[in-house]
Amino acid sequence: MNKITLPITSPMMKRQFTFGVATASFQIEGGIEHRLPCIWDTFCDTDGKIADSSNGKIACDHFNKWQDDVELISSLGVDAYRLSISWPRVIKQDGTLNEEGVSFYQNLIDGLNAKNIKVFATLYHWDLPQHLEDQGGWLNRETAYKFAQYVDLISKELGEKVHSYATFNEPFCSAFLGYEIGVHAPGKTGKANGRQAAHHILLAHGLAMPILQKNCPNSLNGIVLNFTPCYAASDSDADKQAAEYADQYINQWYIKPIMDGAYPSIIDKLGNDWAPDMQEGDLAIINCPVDFLGINYYTRLLYSAPTQDGEFYTEHDHLFPRTDIGWEIYPKALTELLVSLNSKYTLPPVYVTENGAAIADQMVDGIVQDTDRINYYNGHLNAVNDAITDGVNVVGYFAWSLMDNFEWAEGYLKRFGIVYVDYDTQVRTIKQSGLAYKDLITSRGE
Repeated sequence: MNKITLPITSPMMKRQFTFGVATASFQIEGGIEHRLPCIWDTFCDTDGKIADSSNGKIACDHFNKWQDDVELISSLGVDAYRLSISWPRVIKQDGTLNEEGVSFYQNLIDGLNAKNIKVFATLYHWDLPQHLEDQGGWLNRETAYKFAQYVDLISKELGEKVHSYATFNEPFCSAFLGYEIGVHAPGKTGKANGRQAAHHILLAHGLAMPILQKNCPNSLNGIVLNFTPCYAASDSDADKQAAEYADQYINQWYIKPIMDGAYPSIIDKLGNDWAPDMQEGDLAIINCPVDFLGINYYTRLLYSAPTQDGEFYTEHDHLFPRTDIGWEIYPKALTELLVSLNSKYTLPPVYVTENGAAIADQMVDGIVQDTDRINYYNGHLNAVNDAITDGVNVVGYFAWSLMDNFEWAEGYLKRFGIVYVDYDTQVRTIKQSGLAYKDLITSRGE
């Protein structure tokens, strides 16, 4: 069996380093009859939005199979499990708690804690209740306050049984993919929409942080951001400037307000038509100290000077080698990302909260020999080790994902899991990558 190997002397090979696996509620739970509709239900029901015309009604049936899944997670030897709380499962339309939904998560969290598995809970992983979208969604400033109310209620219920709370997962995806280019729910478009949605999500994060610190002061409370490092396609000054603009627009837009209380300078180039409406004091609210920063990384992209009026850059196709979803495999960019962020900002402890690869897996005689995924993990875990060697305080790593699942606009066509899911039978089979990950984790010293 192929292995994942790290230097024996690496801090990652000590027990203090957290190794985990991650999922998200809409992608695995199913059980939609027990919750309110969300924007992804609506998006799935819209012709042409999902590649295989599928939906999340059943997904991996985790809502019913959670006890088996806790045993599965435990069998991998991980220290932690990163899950997300479904807002429409735990809150009714009138804003009060849905006790059935709360009980589901309480039971799940208790089951994980009984196995000594730390729970990292994300409070928003893209499944906005549809009735709030009907009122404007993240374009409506009031949604930020609705989020804060939800966070207050659910964090009081779940309390410090949750080791870590993240307010949001990947605000870039919610704002840019969902409200600016429309390839994710709710499918809106326009630069002004994307920037406004991003601002309201960041505002919601800032409003929620003091609530989490008050209700769960001993939990680690923070946010998870995704980064796609932006490289110049050539050494020309024009291409370097384009890559810098892309980095500000795609990456720094989400971290700089949290860390520095300001948007990157590209905001001055947006003009009144595209720049978000803000109120006095918003940036101070967003600029709230966090206990940790989650960083999600999958790939990088290259940029050159814009070829169209009104654009800041031209994005290039992914280079090879690629994963099955078409993303370049380039571990070095993860090291360079972590080091660059550490030089730009005064970072809290960092977790790599998502990293993984879509591979065209095949089950042969009950075995999924996903050597390419093992190689991906080997390269990227060593890239994290290199960043730690360069002084970045990375304290944990989560493989994306625990199991194959509903991969958003790709439906069930792309498999990211270290566990294979037969969607007809819901049988789970640990892939060779899962066994290699387990072998790495269980080989650590004290």
